[in-house]
Amino acid sequence: MLPGDVRLMNMVSTALYGLAALAALAALVLWLARSPWFAIRSIRIDGDLQRINGDTLSANAAPRLAGNFFSADLGRARAAFEAVPWVRRAVVRRVWPDRLVVHIEEHHAAALWQGDERDDRLVNRRGEVFSANVGDVEDEALPSFAGPPGSAASVLAMYRRLLPTLRTLDLEIEQMQLSTRGSWRVLLDSGATIELGRGSEDEVAARSERFVRTLSQVTSRYHAPLEYADLRHADGYAVRLRGVTTTLPGAKP
Repeated sequence: MLPGDVRLMNMVSTALYGLAALAALAALVLWLARSPWFAIRSIRIDGDLQRINGDTLSANAAPRLAGNFFSADLGRARAAFEAVPWVRRAVVRRVWPDRLVVHIEEHHAAALWQGDERDDRLVNRRGEVFSANVGDVEDEALPSFAGPPGSAASVLAMYRRLLPTLRTLDLEIEQMQLSTRGSWRVLLDSGATIELGRGSEDEVAARSERFVRTLSQVTSRYHAPLEYADLRHADGYAVRLRGVTTTLPGAKP
């Protein structure tokens, strides 16, 4: 046999061994993917859970999981858990030999959201709108937000900016509204409405602070509570008191 033939046979043999090894590896992977020996037998839920019951969460998400320890798609598993109401974020990892550990971050409601949709939703503390059973928070004094799609974070930021100012008058914001033209309005727990107008957060806050500093001068003068205020004037604001209507051309502290 010629040396060239020997080399050719060696190359062919090496290639055949390599193909056989790849086939064996593929068969092993396929067996691992289908083997019941590596089925996921338990799911552990952790995280600071207040709204969600871990057992209920596992029961709701488990039917959507597919595969065993090796073949389970963790991305699909994460999506299955995040589809459960009140779950904001889920991190899923494997723990040998037959367990999934899921860390859950819940939504924490900051407000009710009244969008264009018929069903009311909620806003979390990050300014994200999410769907959940609004009846679960009926016992909480949550404000109500309304605005164009995608504006929830801006509405929450304005609410947080104005609330300390209004609280100096023992007033709470029941509704915070942003129009499609960018104009702000608040409805207070006293029943009064304040038109804040358009502008940046700093501009709206400045008008509100000027109003709060001088409102007591008006209400004490007429001995009547506030019913309506319009802060959209350049050099002052207009107010309507219960039983009295007046316009201040330049209210100053």
